[in-house]
Amino acid sequence: MSLRFETARHEDLRRIVEIYNQIIPSRLATADLEPLMTSDREAWFHNFTPTHPLWVVRSDTDEILGWVGLEPFYGRPAYEHTAEVSIYIDQNARHQGLGSQALEFVIAQLPSLNVTALAAYIFGHNQPSLGLFKKFGFEQWGWLPAVAELDGQKRDLVIMGQRFD
Repeated sequence: MSLRFETARHEDLRRIVEIYNQIIPSRLATADLEPLMTSDREAWFHNFTPTHPLWVVRSDTDEILGWVGLEPFYGRPAYEHTAEVSIYIDQNARHQGLGSQALEFVIAQLPSLNVTALAAYIFGHNQPSLGLFKKFGFEQWGWLPAVAELDGQKRDLVIMGQRFD
């Protein structure tokens, strides 16, 4: 499958939120417990910048199959060269290597963005995401035990990271 990564446009936000909402019931990849409305993500969308972009993943038929974003890490100037990465893939396009292609794409963009470190926050029970990041050389940089509660179950948060300088 041929993919294109494009900077997300405001008109893509509805689809971005739709893809995000697909994973909420699984309790695997987000701490949100209820589906979001597009309006809930307006401020989030507008916080992306040229140095911390949001991209959509488009198929050769122009369908948005996923998205990947780089958000500022910790929101303080000393961390400007570190970004938090998030990847979400449409439920009908998972297990086809899109996550790997998205992470490869992001890593290739880092020099032009002046980003030298990536961090990913992943639930400890999300083995597919942990495996994806380990495959690309990410290491466990942190572990926050039982910091989330999903449907009455305490869940750990793993911080995966890698330097690129």
